Amino acid sequence: MHSLEARTATFPTRTSIHLALAGFADEVVGTLARLFAYVGTLALLAILGLTALGQLPDLRDDEPTPKPGWSIADRSHPAFALSRHDSLEKSASYTIFRHPGGGRRDVMRWTGEADKAVAELDVYRPGGEFGPAQPAVAILASLMGATGPLEEAGLIDTKFGPVALFRPGGAAKGTLSCLGYLKPNDDPALQISGFSCQGDTLPAQRAAIACTLNRLTLLTAGNEPKLAELFAHAELQRRPCGPAGSPDWLLGAENAQLRGTL
Repeated sequence: MHSLEARTATFPTRTSIHLALAGFADEVVGTLARLFAYVGTLALLAILGLTALGQLPDLRDDEPTPKPGWSIADRSHPAFALSRHDSLEKSASYTIFRHPGGGRRDVMRWTGEADKAVAELDVYRPGGEFGPAQPAVAILASLMGATGPLEEAGLIDTKFGPVALFRPGGAAKGTLSCLGYLKPNDDPALQISGFSCQGDTLPAQRAAIACTLNRLTLLTAGNEPKLAELFAHAELQRRPCGPAGSPDWLLGAENAQLRGTL
């Protein structure tokens, strides 16, 4: 048996160990608390700095991220062409635009001196981005560079049927200006528009536009059989350009019902 003195001697040793362990634990907890406080302070300062610089991303889910608009599709292949080279021998360009909503625009443009556009043909196949917010005539006026609204300038007969013509409003009587044109189609959804400054007389301008539309052909329909059907049917209604066709394909009966003068 251990003596009373031996047992009494072990008590201070055990108490000292317990106190040392408790002190060490308190010091570890304190160090961790200070570390968390330091990291939290740094994070708060970073958030305040980003907010001040306007670079803090918006984490709210109630506002969708806006999609970009039209962009040039360099890897897409042309879907349309003209059946023969332009008679005026103007340099032409073909640009394809795509929209994240699914829309596609095939734009042919002819330029003259100083790279000034003398004609443009735009075939628009709308997607989910299409909406009535901006009328097609207003878009056409912007393409033509018109400073004011367009006015009706009659109809011409093409292989796609009657096509409405437009010209800048307020033009002086007897002066020629570029003519715009617009032909929508519901099924398949398609819109053909553009403008032309070719021709020295109004009948010549109308004939130039009609000839351009009659020469428009489809290269590929992709996965759109209705588009192929539309152009196949239009080819049956095609009329020749030049002396073999009418020099002025202005419709008489329909134009009598239009507003404005010709």
